[in-house]
Amino acid sequence: MTKKFTVKFLEEARDFLDNLADKPREKIIYNIHKAQITQDKELFKKFNNEIWEFRTLYNKTHYRLFAFWDKLDNIDTIVISTHGLIKKTDKTPSGDIDKAERLRNLYFKQKTAK
Repeated sequence: MTKKFTVKFLEEARDFLDNLADKPREKIIYNIHKAQITQDKELFKKFNNEIWEFRTLYNKTHYRLFAFWDKLDNIDTIVISTHGLIKKTDKTPSGDIDKAERLRNLYFKQKTAK
């Protein structure tokens, strides 16, 4: 099957994954690969206008990796993962949404400055 997009991880997303135990990290990576070839809203869901989230449930724990699309160069479709969290309540903390939006803005500002 063909991947619909490539995923790149910003430093905070890599750090989040690196600090998880092996099994949940493997499940998250598996789900990301699955999301690249299927359209499953349980795995990759639009959160608001610009922010999306990779969603993983492992051993009754909800993991989220926030992300956004980079389609500016019209060559590759890239999804940039900003950071992750272990979800403890039904509501996603607004600070994490703001953080994803700030990291998105910084990414595009740096990209267009090059």
